[in-house]
Amino acid sequence: MEKLQAALERARHAREGQPNQQPAPGNAPVGKRKAPPAPADVLWQELKPFKVAKQQLELNRIHTGVASSAATPFDILRTKVLLQMRQNGWKRLAITSPMPNSGKTTIACNLALGLGRQSDIRSIILDLDLRDPSIGEFLDHKPAKGLGDVLLGKTTFAEQALRLGDNVAFSMAVVPETDPTRLLLAEQTAAVIDEIEAAYAPDIMIFDLPSVLVNDDTRAFLKNVDCALIVTRANRTKYSQFDSCESEIAEQTNVVGTVLNAVRQS
Repeated sequence: MEKLQAALERARHAREGQPNQQPAPGNAPVGKRKAPPAPADVLWQELKPFKVAKQQLELNRIHTGVASSAATPFDILRTKVLLQMRQNGWKRLAITSPMPNSGKTTIACNLALGLGRQSDIRSIILDLDLRDPSIGEFLDHKPAKGLGDVLLGKTTFAEQALRLGDNVAFSMAVVPETDPTRLLLAEQTAAVIDEIEAAYAPDIMIFDLPSVLVNDDTRAFLKNVDCALIVTRANRTKYSQFDSCESEIAEQTNVVGTVLNAVRQS
């Protein structure tokens, strides 16, 4: 816990532009001094860019790459969530659901691309549904290394993440993890997330998490976010499931809202 608190304190200092308490430069051993960190602008430009075909986005109901009538409901959600997060000083948003197949990854991707149309906002989206990762499938792209490698310290975010456009970064999982809770609960994971936020200074970080009621993965990670968006599905999600999910989330973080997905209009 002390290590986690120290990591959080370092990240907070970095976000607020406050210097960490470090030994005086004159006391550092010769040859041991670290180069100053690169500005966030440089780090963003160094991320490997990628593109997604329009047909691929439409196939997976991702409509927010351009303004359109199909994008409007997601744009409204984007604006409401963003304004509420700004009002409260929140930067980390978890997206989850009571049960699988509710459309949470569709919502996460639409929010990310909708935010990408705001040129003054930088967003990072991380696929933390490590048992069943799907963002790479949605975008028809498989990175050489997965997000799990970043959390384990086997590679860096700079080497693994991909940039869509100028201001949206994706960190995707490659293969399912058999025991993701060991990663999501680890203090090292919290420290890695803090380091990414401190270095890249995103305006918002979106975490696509597993469904709450199927395992303990989301419970293990919610301590690292500021708020959560719950995605439910019409005619499938039971009220008792939603109620249990909301209660579980509210014990650890703030509930920013609920999405009722797949509503049929006459």
